[in-house]
Amino acid sequence: MRAVVTGGAGFIGSHLCDHLISQGHQVVVLDDLSTGSADNLPAGENVELVRGSVLDRDLVDSVIRDSDVVYHLAAAVGVHNIVDKPLESLRINLDGTENVVEAAVQHRAPFMIASTSEVYGKNDADGLREDAVRVLGSPLLSRWSYAAAKGIDELLGYVHSTESGVPCVIVRFFNIVGPRQTGRYGMVVPRFVTQALANEPITVFGDGTQRRCFGSVHDVVPAITELMRTPAAYGRAVNLGGHEEVSIKGLADRIRELTSSTSETTFVPYEDAYGSGYEDMQRRMPDTGLARELIGFEPKYGLDDIIRSITDAR
Repeated sequence: MRAVVTGGAGFIGSHLCDHLISQGHQVVVLDDLSTGSADNLPAGENVELVRGSVLDRDLVDSVIRDSDVVYHLAAAVGVHNIVDKPLESLRINLDGTENVVEAAVQHRAPFMIASTSEVYGKNDADGLREDAVRVLGSPLLSRWSYAAAKGIDELLGYVHSTESGVPCVIVRFFNIVGPRQTGRYGMVVPRFVTQALANEPITVFGDGTQRRCFGSVHDVVPAITELMRTPAAYGRAVNLGGHEEVSIKGLADRIRELTSSTSETTFVPYEDAYGSGYEDMQRRMPDTGLARELIGFEPKYGLDDIIRSITDAR
């Protein structure tokens, strides 16, 4: 098949390209390289990089026109990007997704929308199901603009799919981690690993009691393509992530131990890291029962494996 991957030069997108090529598919990547890198992409005739933005409606249409499937991962990512460039982030996440979805529907190409656990907002339930109530903060706080935009992205995909009959799968990622991920935009695991390997202070934002589950990109990517081959997944949102819960302070301790680092942990107030008015959620743990039901999803990589995959790539 001819697969289009928007944001394919980014972290998850590039691993998806590797996987698609290994399955014998032709891959066309649309990426403006603002946060991704052409170096992430494999060389060879089975991959083509089209440098451009999903905000360019005509370009998006031309790339998708002859495609068999579309994986939409292009987005403004990272807390720093969202907080520092809220308007630009909204345009990419809203207008860009609309362009991709409309082109996919126009050309009858099944499509996947990459969403996020951020859509659940401040809901800290024990195992968030796909039908969990969304608890968002004020729309005037840029922290929640990403969650709001991705929620609308999901709705755009769902409604277009329902009205047109073109299959759509929505995937909600829960803190996916692995090689090629950078801490430059606020991703916590690669940032901690970089600091630990340099024996610099590991900087924890907030008090470190907030809890997360981290999933491996090597578990998630095969699940993405399997969901796109599963009609029972069409028109649904599906959580993908890991099962091991850890506090952010505990994560810093684990990374320091695995890297044999002499780093100390320091705590930085949220307002110093992101500016005034920043809100965080105390807990975010996925229930991946639906993914297990649909495709037999079961994470193979634990937190230590995930950390080692980043340290080994440095």
